[in-house]
Amino acid sequence: MADKKEPGITESGSSDTLAALIEEDHQHEIQLRTMSWQKAAWLLAGEQVCLAIMAQSWSFSVLGWVPGILTSVISGILFWITSITMHQYIMKHPHITNICDFGYYVFGGTRVAYEFSGFMLLANNIMLIGFHILTGCKILNTLSDHSQCSVVFSVIVTILGILLSAPRTLRQVSSMSIFSSACMGISILLFLVFAGIESAPLYGYDGDYPTAGLVHTYAFPLPGTTWVDCMNAVLNITFLWVPQILFPTFISEMERPQDFPKSLAVLTALSSILFIIPPAIGFRYLGQYSTAPAFGSLGVETYKKASFAFVIVPTLIIGVIYANVTAKFVYSRILGTSRHTHSHTVTGWSVWAVLLVFIWGLGFIFAEVIPSMGDFLSLLSAAFDSFFGFIFFAAAYWQLYRGRLFTGVWRSIMTLIHLLVLACGLFLLGPGLYAAVKAIIADYSGSVTPAFTCADNSL
Repeated sequence: MADKKEPGITESGSSDTLAALIEEDHQHEIQLRTMSWQKAAWLLAGEQVCLAIMAQSWSFSVLGWVPGILTSVISGILFWITSITMHQYIMKHPHITNICDFGYYVFGGTRVAYEFSGFMLLANNIMLIGFHILTGCKILNTLSDHSQCSVVFSVIVTILGILLSAPRTLRQVSSMSIFSSACMGISILLFLVFAGIESAPLYGYDGDYPTAGLVHTYAFPLPGTTWVDCMNAVLNITFLWVPQILFPTFISEMERPQDFPKSLAVLTALSSILFIIPPAIGFRYLGQYSTAPAFGSLGVETYKKASFAFVIVPTLIIGVIYANVTAKFVYSRILGTSRHTHSHTVTGWSVWAVLLVFIWGLGFIFAEVIPSMGDFLSLLSAAFDSFFGFIFFAAAYWQLYRGRLFTGVWRSIMTLIHLLVLACGLFLLGPGLYAAVKAIIADYSGSVTPAFTCADNSL
């Protein structure tokens, strides 16, 4: 049943605006709105098919089968619904080019909403780039048996990230994403084979095998599992399913933004498989010895290195995607609508290069000074994903359908679902944030890794 159009916003008006924006973009030297839905699908896959998949076996080991799979399934359903709501809202407001614009429109067009969204975008993305630098360092240390100081490996990853981030359009970056997804897929497949053929895992957080007994799985959390442990496992799953902070930028660079649901369908199908089946198989073979990432539990050194090696590609490319979106936001703030933003000028390319060095440089600092990036990812999930994955889209839904939230059975069901979305966001922002902070405090109360250390951080 078709719904009435929101008063003051007509579909023909937004379509005309979108057509004008695309026509204007195609007159520039550097054309951004050029991605096909297929390219967008690869870009989405490149961002989502990542190392975090290999942390989900640990989440299952904390939560058990029932809460673990239930959390994954519910997160996937809410991801699809909120992403469609985002797309519908952007089609009503085609000038939106990033999550900051989205926050600006959703929360009443106030400058405070825009600047707050901008701060969260920068903090989230730069810390994630730092996480990928740390991961790249860990991979190189593992493969080389710590042949160099860890800071040297971090510098190498940072330099490679800066060079790979040079392209200014996401259409070019999406080509890298194909290779990235393939490499992560090979890594996951190798891990599953090795976990299945080895006699037992070697290492777990409670001690080496068989300190914690024979490998076994369980339906619910084991006795002694704390609420903070469970909450951080839930945040770990939520973090994997909430990439929408990048989606407005992806949509704004599509030649036909109205085709985004096709790209989203591909991503959702792929994610539903990769986010549940490999972690479940990993939990089946690793049980209570599951670590994050799961490669660390493998008992044969050759198996660990062979499967972990392929992760270096998605580690770099995902960092590139986040750097591209971040640099574009700052770039537009510096150069505005001047010709440098869409032409091959010395000024334009110089600013772009400086921004990439600055963004990756900040990421490098975060990677070196934060003792446990895993805990800080939980903090990001609670503090930022609560907005970018839930609260923003509950607010967008209310704007899209206010005055007719309960007109008909289907609309009433969707309204109730979006109330659940809002509740999830507020829960992550409250108890979720508390659990993340408690975990960080616990890390700092123990031995803290020195900043810029040469110490070996391999698996």
